[in-house]
Amino acid sequence: MNFRTKSLQILLFSLPVFFSATAYRVADNNANNKGLDSLQTLKKRFHLGVSAHRGNSKLAPENTLATFKSVLAMGVDYIEIDVRTTKDGQLMILHDGTLNRTTNGEGPMKNFTFDELKKLSAGKGFHETFQNERIPTLQETTQLVADWNKTHKTSTNLYVDCKDVAPEPLVKELAAKKLLKEAVFYGSDEFLLSLKKIYPQARLMPSLDKPEEIEEKVNRLHPYAFDVRWTILTDSLVNQIHQKKVKVFSDVLGILDNPVNYKKATDMGVDIIQTDFVRKVYSSLLN
Repeated sequence: MNFRTKSLQILLFSLPVFFSATAYRVADNNANNKGLDSLQTLKKRFHLGVSAHRGNSKLAPENTLATFKSVLAMGVDYIEIDVRTTKDGQLMILHDGTLNRTTNGEGPMKNFTFDELKKLSAGKGFHETFQNERIPTLQETTQLVADWNKTHKTSTNLYVDCKDVAPEPLVKELAAKKLLKEAVFYGSDEFLLSLKKIYPQARLMPSLDKPEEIEEKVNRLHPYAFDVRWTILTDSLVNQIHQKKVKVFSDVLGILDNPVNYKKATDMGVDIIQTDFVRKVYSSLLN
């Protein structure tokens, strides 16, 4: 192991301490930028980008500002967020259609107003430190990411899972924070087509469940990327998609979220993997 590799390993394994989610404040910019520069060098070496699934850092509750802060400090390429609409038309970040799993509320989110939802804790199942964590709005999330990008050499972009949202307010909010151009949008093919009508330059990412869908989806949607089901990925499929000038994103989640598959994704030429274990991805590839 050479000195550079050893130094990068030390950097990666120190991230949980240096960038603790409970600290909330990002460390001194100079030191922070130096660490992120090293991580970017490492990522270029392996040609593999990382998306933080629901912003997951395992240091804070999913889809909260606390976890978004922690993965920004880890230098991720994308933060995946799930956008839903409240009863009174506000855009907020929550994966499930109901409040039960991740908050102390119950019932469908769309049946509640913004004010009602902001009274709930989004820290269910986590340490009491996070009991005052709230369901974030899209506006709070975009402001956080935009502020980060303004003060760091490398930017983090948004991977927007369009759960229950109209295209117009979504495009308006991302455009206001200058995050629209680089964002990728995941959703049903029908939603993505409606989004394209509002913003023709949108980076669409439809799902790909079988290779036979490639031609039709390329011709119909002109995607920026495909969200390819991990179980169908092969070297030849990745090459086939790349020949269409389309990128390959894939979820490496649950039992798949392990070093063997990180290495496999790298070998196949996958562009972005989505993970719940951001820190583990590159530290594993160094071994």
